[in-house]
Amino acid sequence: MTAIPTIVVDADACPVKREIVEIARTHGVPVLMVASHDHRLQAENGVSIMQVDRSDQSVDLYIANHIKRGDIVVTQDFGLATIVLAKGSIALSCRGQQYDDSNIDYLMERRHELAKRRRGGGRTKGPKAMTDEDRIRFQQKLTKVLESRQENAEP
Repeated sequence: MTAIPTIVVDADACPVKREIVEIARTHGVPVLMVASHDHRLQAENGVSIMQVDRSDQSVDLYIANHIKRGDIVVTQDFGLATIVLAKGSIALSCRGQQYDDSNIDYLMERRHELAKRRRGGGRTKGPKAMTDEDRIRFQQKLTKVLESRQENAEP
């Protein structure tokens, strides 16, 4: 039988934590929220919390070292998404985009180009504000991923 995945959340800046918990409960999937000590998260039924130190990459390193093949990771960090994909896990953005081999190289290259521009004194726009449509798209994508896993599970 295929192992039940865990939804692992890069929770420091995740705007869809509540939606993740609701969808996970519906599908009987555990959730692990990983955040620095600067963020107060409350454990609840089906939701585990891991607090890590506040250094720059602590959350990403914890997630990278603890995920297993088939887990679903929700992150806005393209670098972490690259590691997640290499480990055989699924990576989703909080806006419902699934990171995969067809788009991660472009996203990483774009991130690099924008960072170069900022280092050179240029200005770049930040991410757009989260919309209700983004939330709905995320909910639909996470539900689709979980249902697909359940349909394809071995008896």
